[in-house]
Amino acid sequence: CTHYLFIIVVAVNSTLLVINAGDYIFYTDWAWTSFVVFSIANTLMVTVGAVYYLTFTGVPGTATYCGLIMQVYTWVAKVAWFALGYPVDFIVHPMWILSCMLLDLAYWATKKNKHSLIFFGGVLVGMSMPLFNMVQLMLIADPLETAFKYPRPTLPPYMTPIEPQVGKFYNSPVALGAGAGAVLACTFAALGCKMNTW
Repeated sequence: CTHYLFIIVVAVNSTLLVINAGDYIFYTDWAWTSFVVFSIANTLMVTVGAVYYLTFTGVPGTATYCGLIMQVYTWVAKVAWFALGYPVDFIVHPMWILSCMLLDLAYWATKKNKHSLIFFGGVLVGMSMPLFNMVQLMLIADPLETAFKYPRPTLPPYMTPIEPQVGKFYNSPVALGAGAGAVLACTFAALGCKMNTW
């Protein structure tokens, strides 16, 4: 029961993360910068939770199950925010399931080797999350256009929609997110494994 509760906590937190990141992606010229942080934060949420659950059960496939729960919670959040008057495109929900499948694959292919799961699985998740997130962004309406259509009177002045400074910070948020994610996700995966030994 405690372990199912853990998955729900991770799923709820990841959903809140998606909602909060949406403001920065849509309402500021820091979209690309926040996208990188958004991807790394998603990588943290999915890697720690899925690796913990995967190594707890020892059964390849449970990481994907964990990702499915996170995906459903994120979809529910998107519908809830749509009901509150937000545009459908506003919530960019990460595709947790696909990255979790890569974790399961790394664990299964190396015959349940935890160290391989940490290194291979971590790198795969870290590199895949920014790619899947960017695919989601490409499939939705232009963020700046959405921001102007749905003004937020409660937003602080620094978050008012302005013309983005394209290329001012990073020319490739996917490459930066994938590079940083590939390194950090190994640490996240190790943390997920370590949680089973406390």
